[in-house]
Formats: sequence, C-alpha cells, structure tokens
Amino acid sequence: MSCTDRRIDHLRLQIPGFACVPGCHDCCGPVTASSEELARLPVKSEAEHEAALAEYNCVHLGPNGCQVYDQRPLICRLFGTTPRLPCPQGRGPEQPIEPAVEQQVHRLIATTRQRLV
Repeated sequence: MSCTDRRIDHLRLQIPGFACVPGCHDCCGPVTASSEELARLPVKSEAEHEAALAEYNCVHLGPNGCQVYDQRPLICRLFGTTPRLPCPQGRGPEQPIEPAVEQQVHRLIATTRQRLV
C-alpha cells in the first residue's frame, strides 16, 4: 500500500458520514480523483464516460444513486460535511468535518495528480 493510499484511508475515517436522501444524486457530477482512488473503482468504457459527461453526471451514477458509494473519492465524501460543499437537501452529519481534516483533504487533492472520474 502506497503512502497516498494510507493517507486516503486515514482521511476517509475522519470524514463524518450522514444519511443521504435515498436515490438522491444532487451532489453528483463529474469530479476528479487521484490515481490511487481511481484504482479502487470499476473501469468504465470511453463510451460510458462520454455518455455520463454529456449529461454532466459521474460515470458511476446509476438509477438508484452512486454505484461505488463505499469507494467514492474524497471530494465526494466532503459533500454535505462542510459549509463549503453543502448538501442541496440540507442533510449533513451532527458534527461537521473538522476544519483541519478538510484542509488535509484539499491539500491531498492539490498535491496529487487528479484525473476525471
């Protein structure tokens, strides 16, 4: 396991979870992720990527929401946990993410090569 993989796992544990509205995907869209995060996701075809982008969606968005929810990228996990990325449905954890953890997530994103999911 690489150093970045360990950092990703460490940060995932620190991002608070909360219950989304079933089937909601208001916060889903094209996002970027590191190579390490992408390696955890199923490979999609170029046609699947193009179809998702044409609808301004994530390629892993299915009819019932995120198909890779347990392995979703860090940026997806931030939605709803911070005032900077509020849940459009007004949902969120009882305690928002610690500002220092949010900064660490943004620092990791800024210092790793990101690719479109």
